[in-house]
Amino acid sequence: MRCPFCAHEDSQVKDSRPSEDGAAIRRRRQCEACGARFTTFERVQLRDLTVVKKNGEREPFDREKLARSMAIACRKRDIPADRIDRLISSIQRQLETRGDEVTTSQIGEAVMDGLKALDHVAYIRFASVYKDFSEPGDFAEIAGAVGDEPAPEKPKGSSSDRLL
Repeated sequence: MRCPFCAHEDSQVKDSRPSEDGAAIRRRRQCEACGARFTTFERVQLRDLTVVKKNGEREPFDREKLARSMAIACRKRDIPADRIDRLISSIQRQLETRGDEVTTSQIGEAVMDGLKALDHVAYIRFASVYKDFSEPGDFAEIAGAVGDEPAPEKPKGSSSDRLL
């Protein structure tokens, strides 16, 4: 593994353990050249996914791109990071079972389904970008539909009371 600090090719594994959700192996490494320590994660990948965009272009699936878009939707919400990471892993596994190619629509729908079950506000935020809302009525329509459903269950120990 290449050192992110000095780009030396060799590093030594100091500690390995499963991540919190058990979907990855967390490895603590030390560079043999500069002595810097860093962490890497190994995840199971069923297959190499290719994303087919609306314009027909193809690009490799990027888990980090999915994580960034979901982080934006979930920003300043009382959602534990491990639940978001589990949702991302679940979506990725779901997509991998569909075949070697997935469309952006399939990804967007999977994210919306997952966020709807996780947090209604994050769902509305993601939907506003994914569905390209242009009118205030678009928000009202989706908020009304979500408002009729029971709120997702909050994990034990979470608090919605926050200081601003």
